[in-house]
Amino acid sequence: MYNKTMYDLSQAKENLQKVVGWLKNEYASIHTGQASPVILDSIKIESYGSLQPIKNVASIQIEDARTLRVNPWDKAHVSLIDKAIVAADLGLSVAVDGNGMRVHFPQLTEETRAKIVKVLKQKLEDARVSVRKEREATIKDIETEIASEDAQKSSKDQLQKIVDETNRQLEEVFKSKEENTMKV
Repeated sequence: MYNKTMYDLSQAKENLQKVVGWLKNEYASIHTGQASPVILDSIKIESYGSLQPIKNVASIQIEDARTLRVNPWDKAHVSLIDKAIVAADLGLSVAVDGNGMRVHFPQLTEETRAKIVKVLKQKLEDARVSVRKEREATIKDIETEIASEDAQKSSKDQLQKIVDETNRQLEEVFKSKEENTMKV
């Protein structure tokens, strides 16, 4: 044990912010009825010998609230992108034309919205588990590195404030996405 008076919580704070970033990224890839290029980020196609995300082989623009315009830089990729989007089973429809394609986001039904909210809640719980694991690991470090019980308690109290703030941020991200999903 060292004779520290306060534990440096900067690494824990950074790791907890990564959890918030992860949740935002996960939520961005969930289709809620509005056109968003981010939903295509996880879809890859075979291009020149390697798997590439669609955004690396085509321009993607929002055409309107429910439609994306995808224009591959190499017209040979049109059918590959079409097949990859359909195979991803994201509930999107694709209409191919001469220069590229339109990706249409269909209107969500109440049943589909309820399923999406269930997925959102599961992702939120996954994030909360990550926060708890980070908290437990940091508490273990505090107990190992700080001899004074008063200093340990002070560090743990500071950590708990950071954890509470992180959980509040996670809840905000969830509520925002849930509201967006449930809009009719």
